[in-house]
Amino acid sequence: MTFKVSVAARRGRLVERQLLGAPVATVSQVAQSLVALHATDPVTVYLSARARSRCAVEDVDVALYQELARRMRRHLEKDLAGGGVGDGDAGAWLRSLEDGVLRALAARGGGATGAQLSADEPRLRTQLVYAPDKSYGGAANITSRVLVLIAAEGRTIRGHRRGGWTSGQFEWFLPEEWLRAREKAGNAADGAADGPQGMRGADPDAGLGAGLDAGAARTELARRWLSAFGPGLAADLQWWAGWTGAQTKAALAALPVTDVDLDGQAGVALADDLDFHGEPPEVAALLPALDPTPMGWQSRSWYLDPHTPLLFDRTGNVGPTVWWAGRVVGGWAQRASGEVVYRLLEDIGADGAAAVAAEATALEAWLGPSRVTPRFRTPLERELSA
Repeated sequence: MTFKVSVAARRGRLVERQLLGAPVATVSQVAQSLVALHATDPVTVYLSARARSRCAVEDVDVALYQELARRMRRHLEKDLAGGGVGDGDAGAWLRSLEDGVLRALAARGGGATGAQLSADEPRLRTQLVYAPDKSYGGAANITSRVLVLIAAEGRTIRGHRRGGWTSGQFEWFLPEEWLRAREKAGNAADGAADGPQGMRGADPDAGLGAGLDAGAARTELARRWLSAFGPGLAADLQWWAGWTGAQTKAALAALPVTDVDLDGQAGVALADDLDFHGEPPEVAALLPALDPTPMGWQSRSWYLDPHTPLLFDRTGNVGPTVWWAGRVVGGWAQRASGEVVYRLLEDIGADGAAAVAAEATALEAWLGPSRVTPRFRTPLERELSA
């Protein structure tokens, strides 16, 4: 018999897993719980984190530009020590390796691929064994992890791909060499589009998989999506991840999943994650444009309809949304005066209206003198902000 999950149960799970019910302590907890924060519009990261942690702008800055690199270094040092690398001082060994990479880049006088740098600095080919008890586990070089760490700390820049858009090889530069190359080419404006990408430029497979191959990384990403956004349709995962049908099927096949009935649709969930709690809690939230929650599923009728035309632009980008009890009930905007205004698109009762009003007041105070205009304007946001 197929396990049935009601719409109310899905909305309750959404409130819980998307952290709309109770703020967490740190920005990192927000990012980990949601798999990733959408950054096409830079302000989204800040507002998404604020809605779930009540953090300050400075907290997000620290998490983005300091804590990320520190956490990467800490995890890599731990893995190196666990693999017996570094003769008891993995930190010193890693720092020595990084110095060697920087010397190799300087000696080349320009950009170099990971393979070229591994030839110059053989320690980059050091291997660690990941997930030895899993079918997708195995040994992998630390090359990508080291190069991405150095870039995250601002000491190198990842440039453009080598070999066309399908290539997985990138050139790495010392910052001054990258700038010199752009100036010499007389193409600084175009180069900026390729330009310094830091962690945003890390290969998706290398970032999540930490040394896993592409298939194993997709499996891990599917597991994280199901934990944060499940249960859902396989088509939702495929759309969210940008995979092919075959890649989605293979990723799910490698996980302990079970079929579920989502209000008459065939869905999927992690087999050990079927504990649902009745009705969704009555909590309000104001989420920014392109927030990961409304963009987490392709099939949105269970938390959104019939409000799509007012809250999305023509290319499918969601604007600022008002949430109550696990569903979208309106939209909001900020006017030039700084006032946060909103419109409820359905009756949510006096308690719901009061909770939304309180959230709008809190957000207005948090924004202070800052002004927020979404990069992608939607009909209701335009109307409200006028």
